[in-house]
Amino acid sequence: MTEKEQNVQHFLNLVKKARRGKLKIYLGMSAGVGKTYRMLQEAHALARSGIDAKIGYVETHGRAETHALLSGLALVPRRKLFYKGKELEEMDVQAIINLRPEVVIADELAHTNIEGSKNEKRWQDVVEILEAGISVISAVNIQHIESLNEEVKRITGVEVRERIPDRILHMADEIVNIDLTADDLITRLKEGKIYAPDKVQTALANFFKADSILQLRELALKEVAGHVERKVEADVPRGAPGTGRHERFLACIGSNDKTARNVIRKTARLASYYTSQWLVLYVRTPRESNDRIALDKQRHLINNFKLAASLGAEVVIVESRDISATIIQEAERRGITTICLGKPHLNLFRVIRATHLFNTLLKKLNATEVDVVILS
Repeated sequence: MTEKEQNVQHFLNLVKKARRGKLKIYLGMSAGVGKTYRMLQEAHALARSGIDAKIGYVETHGRAETHALLSGLALVPRRKLFYKGKELEEMDVQAIINLRPEVVIADELAHTNIEGSKNEKRWQDVVEILEAGISVISAVNIQHIESLNEEVKRITGVEVRERIPDRILHMADEIVNIDLTADDLITRLKEGKIYAPDKVQTALANFFKADSILQLRELALKEVAGHVERKVEADVPRGAPGTGRHERFLACIGSNDKTARNVIRKTARLASYYTSQWLVLYVRTPRESNDRIALDKQRHLINNFKLAASLGAEVVIVESRDISATIIQEAERRGITTICLGKPHLNLFRVIRATHLFNTLLKKLNATEVDVVILS
């Protein structure tokens, strides 16, 4: 893309952003910290200020204090659907767009819609509402962020199924962290302010362990800090005194499924922190050609390519016998500043060492000021 084309695209992006509604996200380390309560408090404050704010969808989870705040607020009737013989309710996106409030509250950003809905996920509903020029206030817990999935599983022992792409957080004009200490959160749980009494012990044995809460709290605080960094990056012109180089990351993956997912997610976090473009490179050697690679590895590769694309990466597949030389060539050709690799016991590293080009790779990248990051 030429400089002229880049300028035109930048202006078009500004026009689209100006037409789009504003997005505010309340972020928490877990259920029960008070995200919905704060959203409803804000809805009341907006209404008192003469702003047309409506409730598109709120889940109070039976919490009396939160439910009481619904009084006096305008609710958009939910859409009713029949699924497996039961009548269920979902947020009515079209009704919201037709009513055109200035602001709508759309809780549970990571929620999966009932089968048969227009959009599979609520975050997709929110994007549609934003594109209609309506501002949205929503909420999500840190464990639902896609690039943190592996880290959350390590901390809690639970793999979270409902997740949102990192780009939704990047779209947010404002992210507010709703914070509590681990002791305060556990006290609220034991007092029955989060879950019903029969679910308390199960919760204490899973997400609500003190050490797990502390680590999730750290992740939430880091995410909000990263958002502030991105805002600074966006507002301060590149090249101005005190600004550093513009990062561009390259994640190198092989056909090892679990390792590749970790490299992809961790590179996505780095790119997110620096508000940078990033790529995923897979060098297909003759022994992994389409007619020779095992079907399970081929399936894993396709899934990892989809994951990378969903996290905002450009996926690059190059056929070559020489992995090291190809990495160097692609890094130079695409202006990469940081190459991200899996830890040394991987097949990819064994191949690099076997070609005796690993030292050449490091020397070449050092000469071009390209960093190499080894990801665990």
